Amino acid sequence: MASNPAAPEAPFMPSQRSGETEDGKIPTFGFGGRRIDEGPWEEWNPTADSTRPVRGRHRVGKQRGGLARSSTVLGVGVIAAVGGAGMATAQTGKPPVSISIPDLPSVGSPFTNDDSDDEPQGSATALSSVGVTTEETEQGTSDAGEALRARIILQAEQQKDQAEAKVQQAAEDAAAKKAAAEAAKVKREAAEKAAAAKKAAAEAAEAKREAARLAELAKQYTLPTSSYTITSTFGQAGALWSSGYHTGLDFAAPTGTPLKAIHSGTITEAGWSGSFGYRTILTLDDGTELWYAHQSSINVTVGQKVATGDVIGRVGATGNVTGAHLHLEVHTSSTDSAGIDPMAWLRSMGLNP
Repeated sequence: MASNPAAPEAPFMPSQRSGETEDGKIPTFGFGGRRIDEGPWEEWNPTADSTRPVRGRHRVGKQRGGLARSSTVLGVGVIAAVGGAGMATAQTGKPPVSISIPDLPSVGSPFTNDDSDDEPQGSATALSSVGVTTEETEQGTSDAGEALRARIILQAEQQKDQAEAKVQQAAEDAAAKKAAAEAAKVKREAAEKAAAAKKAAAEAAEAKREAARLAELAKQYTLPTSSYTITSTFGQAGALWSSGYHTGLDFAAPTGTPLKAIHSGTITEAGWSGSFGYRTILTLDDGTELWYAHQSSINVTVGQKVATGDVIGRVGATGNVTGAHLHLEVHTSSTDSAGIDPMAWLRSMGLNP
Protein backbone atom coordinates (compact mmCIF):
# COMPACT_ATOMS: atom_id res chain seq x y z
CA MET A 1 0.00 0.00 0.00
CA ALA A 2 1.12 3.60 -0.60
CA SER A 3 2.35 5.61 2.36
CA ASN A 4 3.66 9.15 2.74
CA PRO A 5 6.59 10.04 4.99
CA ALA A 6 5.66 11.75 8.22
CA ALA A 7 5.89 15.53 8.43
CA PRO A 8 8.88 16.91 10.41
CA GLU A 9 8.18 17.49 14.03
CA ALA A 10 7.81 21.00 15.42
CA PRO A 11 10.82 22.45 17.19
CA PHE A 12 11.02 21.25 20.74
CA MET A 13 10.73 23.99 23.32
CA PRO A 14 11.51 22.76 26.77
CA SER A 15 10.94 25.10 29.72
CA GLN A 16 11.85 25.30 33.32
CA ARG A 17 9.64 25.96 36.23
CA SER A 18 9.45 29.54 37.36
CA GLY A 19 12.35 30.56 39.58
CA GLU A 20 14.56 27.45 38.92
CA THR A 21 17.98 27.71 37.21
CA GLU A 22 21.14 25.66 36.83
CA ASP A 23 22.43 26.45 40.27
CA GLY A 24 21.76 22.98 41.52
CA LYS A 25 18.03 22.74 41.28
CA ILE A 26 16.34 20.09 39.18
CA PRO A 27 15.35 21.54 35.83
CA THR A 28 11.86 20.89 34.54
CA PHE A 29 10.17 21.32 31.16
CA GLY A 30 7.14 23.47 30.53
CA PHE A 31 6.16 26.87 29.39
CA GLY A 32 7.58 28.77 32.27
CA GLY A 33 11.22 29.18 31.23
CA ARG A 34 14.03 28.72 28.68
CA ARG A 35 17.33 26.85 28.83
CA ILE A 36 20.51 28.59 27.82
CA ASP A 37 21.51 25.84 25.33
CA GLU A 38 18.32 26.10 23.31
CA GLY A 39 17.15 28.59 20.78
CA PRO A 40 16.90 30.81 19.03
CA TRP A 41 13.23 30.15 19.05
CA GLU A 42 10.68 31.16 16.52
CA GLU A 43 7.15 30.20 15.62
CA TRP A 44 6.84 27.35 13.06
CA ASN A 45 4.00 27.25 10.50
CA PRO A 46 3.99 24.29 8.05
CA THR A 47 3.92 25.19 4.34
CA ALA A 48 3.96 23.21 1.10
CA ASP A 49 7.71 23.70 0.80
CA SER A 50 8.45 22.73 4.36
CA THR A 51 6.50 19.44 4.09
CA ARG A 52 8.09 18.14 0.86
CA PRO A 53 9.03 14.47 1.03
CA VAL A 54 12.55 13.80 2.04
CA ARG A 55 13.00 11.24 -0.74
CA GLY A 56 11.65 13.44 -3.45
CA ARG A 57 8.37 14.00 -5.11
CA HIS A 58 5.72 11.30 -4.92
CA ARG A 59 4.58 10.16 -8.31
CA VAL A 60 2.69 7.21 -9.70
CA GLY A 61 4.70 5.03 -12.03
CA LYS A 62 3.65 4.72 -15.59
CA GLN A 63 1.52 1.63 -16.38
CA ARG A 64 3.37 -0.64 -18.74
CA GLY A 65 2.28 -4.14 -19.89
CA GLY A 66 -1.00 -4.06 -17.98
CA LEU A 67 0.73 -3.59 -14.53
CA ALA A 68 1.01 -0.35 -12.63
CA ARG A 69 4.12 0.18 -10.55
CA SER A 70 2.12 1.93 -7.94
CA SER A 71 1.80 -0.08 -4.75
CA THR A 72 -1.89 0.71 -4.67
CA VAL A 73 -2.49 -0.65 -8.17
CA LEU A 74 -0.35 -3.71 -7.40
CA GLY A 75 -2.42 -4.47 -4.33
CA VAL A 76 -5.66 -4.18 -6.27
CA GLY A 77 -4.32 -6.52 -9.00
CA VAL A 78 -3.31 -9.14 -6.43
CA ILE A 79 -6.71 -8.98 -4.75
CA ALA A 80 -8.44 -9.34 -8.15
CA ALA A 81 -6.21 -12.28 -9.04
CA VAL A 82 -6.92 -14.02 -5.77
CA GLY A 83 -10.65 -13.39 -6.14
CA GLY A 84 -10.68 -14.65 -9.73
CA ALA A 85 -8.81 -17.82 -8.77
CA GLY A 86 -11.23 -18.49 -5.94
CA MET A 87 -14.25 -18.00 -8.21
CA ALA A 88 -12.80 -20.32 -10.86
CA THR A 89 -12.05 -22.96 -8.24
CA ALA A 90 -15.55 -22.76 -6.77
CA GLN A 91 -17.31 -22.92 -10.12
CA THR A 92 -15.14 -25.45 -11.93
CA GLY A 93 -14.79 -27.85 -9.04
CA LYS A 94 -10.97 -27.82 -9.20
CA PRO A 95 -8.88 -28.16 -6.07
CA PRO A 96 -7.96 -24.83 -4.47
CA VAL A 97 -4.79 -23.26 -5.76
CA SER A 98 -2.46 -21.70 -3.25
CA ILE A 99 -1.63 -18.11 -4.14
CA SER A 100 1.77 -16.73 -3.51
CA ILE A 101 3.25 -13.44 -4.62
CA PRO A 102 6.49 -14.16 -6.46
CA ASP A 103 9.45 -11.84 -6.42
CA LEU A 104 9.07 -9.26 -9.11
CA PRO A 105 12.54 -8.08 -9.87
CA SER A 106 11.32 -6.20 -12.91
CA VAL A 107 8.90 -4.09 -10.90
CA GLY A 108 10.53 -0.84 -9.92
CA SER A 109 10.06 1.07 -6.74
CA PRO A 110 6.82 3.03 -6.61
CA PHE A 111 8.78 6.00 -5.38
CA THR A 112 11.66 7.60 -7.21
CA ASN A 113 13.49 10.87 -7.18
CA ASP A 114 13.32 11.51 -10.91
CA ASP A 115 10.92 11.32 -13.78
CA SER A 116 13.15 9.15 -15.98
CA ASP A 117 11.52 6.49 -18.11
CA ASP A 118 14.72 4.41 -18.14
CA GLU A 119 13.91 2.57 -14.93
CA PRO A 120 12.87 -1.22 -15.11
CA GLN A 121 9.40 -1.80 -16.36
CA GLY A 122 6.69 -3.97 -14.79
CA SER A 123 5.74 -7.51 -15.96
CA ALA A 124 3.49 -7.68 -19.00
CA THR A 125 1.58 -10.66 -17.58
CA ALA A 126 -1.73 -9.80 -15.96
CA LEU A 127 -1.84 -11.07 -12.37
CA SER A 128 -5.59 -11.60 -12.71
CA SER A 129 -4.84 -14.86 -14.61
CA VAL A 130 -3.33 -16.56 -11.55
CA GLY A 131 -5.25 -19.85 -10.75
CA VAL A 132 -7.07 -19.92 -14.09
CA THR A 133 -6.48 -23.01 -16.31
CA THR A 134 -5.01 -22.69 -19.80
CA GLU A 135 -8.13 -24.23 -21.36
CA GLU A 136 -10.34 -21.68 -19.65
CA THR A 137 -8.00 -18.90 -20.66
CA GLU A 138 -8.09 -20.01 -24.31
CA GLN A 139 -11.87 -20.26 -24.26
CA GLY A 140 -12.19 -16.82 -22.81
CA THR A 141 -13.54 -17.95 -19.47
CA SER A 142 -14.61 -14.56 -18.30
CA ASP A 143 -17.77 -16.45 -17.44
CA ALA A 144 -16.66 -19.50 -15.42
CA GLY A 145 -20.27 -20.68 -15.16
CA GLU A 146 -20.45 -21.12 -18.93
CA ALA A 147 -17.28 -23.24 -18.86
CA LEU A 148 -18.77 -25.40 -16.10
CA ARG A 149 -21.99 -25.80 -18.11
CA ALA A 150 -20.02 -26.86 -21.19
CA ARG A 151 -18.09 -29.38 -19.11
CA ILE A 152 -21.27 -30.86 -17.64
CA ILE A 153 -22.84 -31.15 -21.10
CA LEU A 154 -19.71 -32.88 -22.42
CA GLN A 155 -19.75 -35.32 -19.51
CA ALA A 156 -23.45 -36.05 -20.07
CA GLU A 157 -22.81 -36.71 -23.75
CA GLN A 158 -19.96 -39.07 -22.89
CA GLN A 159 -22.16 -40.95 -20.43
CA LYS A 160 -24.92 -41.16 -23.04
CA ASP A 161 -22.46 -42.51 -25.62
CA GLN A 162 -21.23 -45.09 -23.12
CA ALA A 163 -24.80 -46.16 -22.31
CA GLU A 164 -25.65 -46.48 -26.00
CA ALA A 165 -22.48 -48.45 -26.64
CA LYS A 166 -23.36 -50.76 -23.75
CA VAL A 167 -26.88 -51.31 -25.09
CA GLN A 168 -25.53 -51.95 -28.58
CA GLN A 169 -22.96 -54.42 -27.22
CA ALA A 170 -25.69 -56.22 -25.25
CA ALA A 171 -27.84 -56.43 -28.40
CA GLU A 172 -24.91 -57.79 -30.39
CA ASP A 173 -24.16 -60.36 -27.68
CA ALA A 174 -27.82 -61.42 -27.61
CA ALA A 175 -27.89 -61.72 -31.40
CA ALA A 176 -24.67 -63.75 -31.38
CA LYS A 177 -26.05 -66.00 -28.64
CA LYS A 178 -29.29 -66.48 -30.56
CA ALA A 179 -27.39 -67.26 -33.76
CA ALA A 180 -25.21 -69.76 -31.89
CA ALA A 181 -28.33 -71.39 -30.41
CA GLU A 182 -29.94 -71.58 -33.85
CA ALA A 183 -26.78 -73.07 -35.33
CA ALA A 184 -26.58 -75.61 -32.50
CA LYS A 185 -30.26 -76.48 -33.01
CA VAL A 186 -29.76 -76.96 -36.76
CA LYS A 187 -26.68 -79.07 -36.09
CA ARG A 188 -28.53 -81.15 -33.50
CA GLU A 189 -31.51 -81.67 -35.81
CA ALA A 190 -29.18 -82.67 -38.64
CA ALA A 191 -27.42 -85.13 -36.34
CA GLU A 192 -30.76 -86.56 -35.16
CA LYS A 193 -31.96 -86.84 -38.74
CA ALA A 194 -28.76 -88.58 -39.76
CA ALA A 195 -29.04 -90.92 -36.77
CA ALA A 196 -32.67 -91.68 -37.64
CA ALA A 197 -31.74 -92.34 -41.26
CA LYS A 198 -28.89 -94.57 -40.13
CA LYS A 199 -31.21 -96.42 -37.76
CA ALA A 200 -33.83 -96.81 -40.48
CA ALA A 201 -31.21 -98.10 -42.87
CA ALA A 202 -29.97 -100.53 -40.24
CA GLU A 203 -33.52 -101.70 -39.55
CA ALA A 204 -34.17 -102.10 -43.25
CA ALA A 205 -30.99 -104.13 -43.62
CA GLU A 206 -31.93 -106.26 -40.64
CA ALA A 207 -35.40 -106.82 -42.03
CA LYS A 208 -33.87 -107.82 -45.34
CA ARG A 209 -31.54 -110.29 -43.64
CA GLU A 210 -34.45 -111.71 -41.59
CA ALA A 211 -36.54 -112.08 -44.71
CA ALA A 212 -33.71 -113.93 -46.39
CA ARG A 213 -33.30 -116.16 -43.35
CA LEU A 214 -37.02 -116.92 -43.20
CA ALA A 215 -37.07 -117.62 -46.91
CA GLU A 216 -34.27 -120.09 -46.41
CA LEU A 217 -36.07 -121.63 -43.44
CA ALA A 218 -39.27 -121.81 -45.42
CA LYS A 219 -37.47 -124.17 -47.74
CA GLN A 220 -36.76 -126.38 -44.70
CA TYR A 221 -40.13 -125.92 -42.89
CA THR A 222 -43.70 -126.39 -44.04
CA LEU A 223 -47.20 -126.03 -42.62
CA PRO A 224 -48.65 -129.23 -41.07
CA THR A 225 -51.67 -129.37 -43.42
CA SER A 226 -53.51 -127.59 -46.20
CA SER A 227 -57.11 -126.50 -46.89
CA TYR A 228 -57.64 -125.63 -43.23
CA THR A 229 -59.28 -123.02 -41.01
CA ILE A 230 -57.86 -121.74 -37.69
CA THR A 231 -60.62 -122.27 -35.12
CA SER A 232 -58.85 -121.94 -31.71
CA THR A 233 -55.60 -120.17 -30.73
CA PHE A 234 -53.11 -120.58 -27.88
CA GLY A 235 -54.27 -119.29 -24.45
CA GLN A 236 -57.92 -119.01 -25.37
CA ALA A 237 -60.09 -119.53 -22.25
CA GLY A 238 -63.03 -121.97 -22.14
CA ALA A 239 -64.67 -124.90 -20.32
CA LEU A 240 -63.85 -127.28 -23.18
CA TRP A 241 -60.28 -127.60 -21.93
CA SER A 242 -59.37 -129.24 -18.63
CA SER A 243 -56.70 -126.63 -17.90
CA GLY A 244 -59.23 -123.84 -18.39
CA TYR A 245 -57.52 -122.51 -21.53
CA HIS A 246 -56.38 -123.79 -24.89
CA THR A 247 -52.78 -125.07 -25.01
CA GLY A 248 -52.36 -125.36 -28.78
CA LEU A 249 -53.44 -124.22 -32.24
CA ASP A 250 -56.38 -125.90 -34.04
CA PHE A 251 -56.44 -126.46 -37.83
CA ALA A 252 -59.97 -127.51 -38.82
CA ALA A 253 -59.99 -129.67 -41.95
CA PRO A 254 -61.97 -132.59 -43.35
CA THR A 255 -61.29 -136.04 -41.90
CA GLY A 256 -58.52 -137.84 -43.78
CA THR A 257 -56.65 -134.65 -44.80
CA PRO A 258 -52.88 -135.53 -44.85
CA LEU A 259 -50.66 -134.31 -41.94
CA LYS A 260 -47.05 -133.48 -42.90
CA ALA A 261 -43.80 -133.27 -40.96
CA ILE A 262 -43.10 -129.54 -40.35
CA HIS A 263 -39.34 -130.16 -40.28
CA SER A 264 -36.97 -133.07 -40.39
CA GLY A 265 -36.70 -135.06 -37.16
CA THR A 266 -37.39 -138.30 -35.36
CA ILE A 267 -40.71 -139.86 -34.33
CA THR A 268 -40.58 -140.24 -30.53
CA GLU A 269 -44.24 -141.22 -29.91
CA ALA A 270 -47.07 -142.60 -32.03
CA GLY A 271 -50.35 -144.02 -30.55
CA TRP A 272 -53.38 -143.42 -28.37
CA SER A 273 -53.11 -140.61 -25.71
CA GLY A 274 -56.43 -140.22 -23.85
CA SER A 275 -58.11 -136.85 -24.49
CA PHE A 276 -55.63 -136.19 -27.34
CA GLY A 277 -56.94 -139.28 -29.20
CA TYR A 278 -54.33 -140.64 -31.61
CA ARG A 279 -51.19 -138.54 -31.18
CA THR A 280 -47.81 -138.41 -32.92
CA ILE A 281 -44.77 -136.57 -31.44
CA LEU A 282 -42.04 -135.37 -33.84
CA THR A 283 -38.79 -134.33 -32.08
CA LEU A 284 -36.51 -131.97 -34.00
CA ASP A 285 -32.71 -131.98 -33.80
CA ASP A 286 -32.72 -129.01 -31.35
CA GLY A 287 -35.05 -130.88 -28.95
CA THR A 288 -38.25 -129.08 -29.87
CA GLU A 289 -41.31 -131.41 -29.74
CA LEU A 290 -44.26 -131.06 -32.17
CA TRP A 291 -47.49 -132.75 -30.98
CA TYR A 292 -50.06 -133.88 -33.59
CA ALA A 293 -53.35 -134.80 -31.80
CA HIS A 294 -56.87 -136.11 -32.72
CA GLN A 295 -55.61 -138.01 -35.82
CA SER A 296 -57.82 -140.46 -37.58
CA SER A 297 -54.77 -142.58 -38.48
CA ILE A 298 -50.97 -142.71 -37.92
CA ASN A 299 -48.54 -143.48 -40.79
CA VAL A 300 -45.18 -143.62 -38.85
CA THR A 301 -43.56 -145.58 -36.05
CA VAL A 302 -41.42 -144.59 -33.04
CA GLY A 303 -37.75 -144.04 -33.97
CA GLN A 304 -38.48 -143.33 -37.60
CA LYS A 305 -36.56 -140.46 -39.29
CA VAL A 306 -38.70 -138.18 -41.38
CA ALA A 307 -37.96 -135.20 -43.64
CA THR A 308 -39.77 -131.95 -44.16
CA GLY A 309 -43.12 -132.53 -45.90
CA ASP A 310 -43.35 -136.31 -45.23
CA VAL A 311 -46.92 -137.52 -44.43
CA ILE A 312 -47.04 -138.80 -40.85
CA GLY A 313 -50.85 -139.17 -40.38
CA ARG A 314 -54.32 -137.83 -41.22
CA VAL A 315 -56.81 -135.38 -39.76
CA GLY A 316 -59.44 -136.96 -37.47
CA ALA A 317 -61.80 -136.36 -34.55
CA THR A 318 -60.49 -138.79 -31.93
CA GLY A 319 -60.29 -137.92 -28.22
CA ASN A 320 -61.94 -134.87 -26.64
CA VAL A 321 -63.14 -132.99 -29.73
CA THR A 322 -66.20 -131.31 -31.21
CA GLY A 323 -65.22 -131.89 -34.83
CA ALA A 324 -62.44 -133.03 -37.15
CA HIS A 325 -59.24 -130.95 -36.76
CA LEU A 326 -55.54 -131.06 -36.00
CA HIS A 327 -54.56 -129.95 -32.48
CA LEU A 328 -50.90 -128.81 -32.75
CA GLU A 329 -48.72 -128.09 -29.68
CA VAL A 330 -45.08 -126.92 -29.52
CA HIS A 331 -42.82 -127.75 -26.53
CA THR A 332 -39.26 -126.43 -26.44
CA SER A 333 -38.08 -128.52 -23.43
CA SER A 334 -39.06 -131.45 -21.30
CA THR A 335 -39.99 -129.18 -18.41
CA ASP A 336 -42.27 -127.05 -20.61
CA SER A 337 -45.58 -128.77 -19.84
CA ALA A 338 -47.84 -125.98 -21.11
CA GLY A 339 -45.87 -125.38 -24.26
CA ILE A 340 -45.51 -122.15 -26.28
CA ASP A 341 -47.69 -120.41 -28.81
CA PRO A 342 -47.51 -122.50 -32.02
CA MET A 343 -48.54 -119.48 -34.14
CA ALA A 344 -45.52 -117.44 -32.99
CA TRP A 345 -43.18 -120.41 -33.43
CA LEU A 346 -44.35 -121.15 -36.97
CA ARG A 347 -43.89 -117.47 -37.92
CA SER A 348 -40.37 -117.50 -36.48
CA MET A 349 -39.64 -120.28 -38.94
CA GLY A 350 -40.82 -118.21 -41.89
CA LEU A 351 -44.30 -119.73 -42.04
CA ASN A 352 -47.57 -117.78 -42.00
CA PRO A 353 -50.50 -119.93 -40.82
